[in-house]
Amino acid sequence: MYSTPWMSDIVVGTMRWGIWDANYNTSDYQRMIEKSLELGFTTFDHADIYGDHTTEAGFGEVLKVQPALREQLEIVTKCGILRVCEQKPNHYIKAYDSSKEHILRSAEDSLRNLKTDYIDVLLIHRPDFLMNPDEVGEAFELLYRSGKVRSFGVSNFTSSQVELLSSAVPIGVHQLEISANALQAFSDGTLDQCLKEGIVPMAWSPLGGGVNFAASLNEELNKWANHFSTTSQVVALAWLMQHPAGILPVIGTTKEENLEKAKDALSISLDRQQWYSIYQASTGSRIP
Repeated sequence: MYSTPWMSDIVVGTMRWGIWDANYNTSDYQRMIEKSLELGFTTFDHADIYGDHTTEAGFGEVLKVQPALREQLEIVTKCGILRVCEQKPNHYIKAYDSSKEHILRSAEDSLRNLKTDYIDVLLIHRPDFLMNPDEVGEAFELLYRSGKVRSFGVSNFTSSQVELLSSAVPIGVHQLEISANALQAFSDGTLDQCLKEGIVPMAWSPLGGGVNFAASLNEELNKWANHFSTTSQVVALAWLMQHPAGILPVIGTTKEENLEKAKDALSISLDRQQWYSIYQASTGSRIP
């Protein structure tokens, strides 16, 4: 029977591991994978387009030489964006594609690049205005019954788009932007829907993508960082994870020490006044 696989409380994002930033070699990939597993971070977030369609393959080289690692981790990957890049010469404009043909082809490409015979969670990366829910459902049913994909979800969808697709596809995961600097999911019904439907929310850019927070928010985060003897980034992660929907932050770092520090967030519990002090510092106004 279909079910969403277990995932670690903190998810390790790979977007910056390849040519888009750190330009890891195979040893670097292996070092970060093994460090993540050592810390208990067993879930890794990918997308077919990362590194202009090269990062999955870089990660996969580790699984090729260390196949035993595969059963120790969960792989989340995304499809549905047509990106203009050298590796895809037929793409002349950025577009979205959730057709059955594209989903099936993308899944096969990811399986081959990642050197695995199954994907734990496959997400539609962005809402496609031309999406046919029944066609998406047909693609997932084929992938699921063949054992190639174990769970399905979406990324960056609105609540109504999730509801529409749910009529044809069992959605188990929703990845979207959530941070102390991006609060819309708390009030637009997205997290309410996750709670109601048992959908696991994953937060990309949980630290605001490295942007500078407003002075009032920085001040509040630093206040509680001093209180808990940690960093403002750790407090920001703990703040997200306090939500009852069970938000899983996706940590997009390229440094082992940042992974180590992120683990501290698992041991911090904010009370309601502390939580709301950060929320109000972000909005710049008192709640009603």
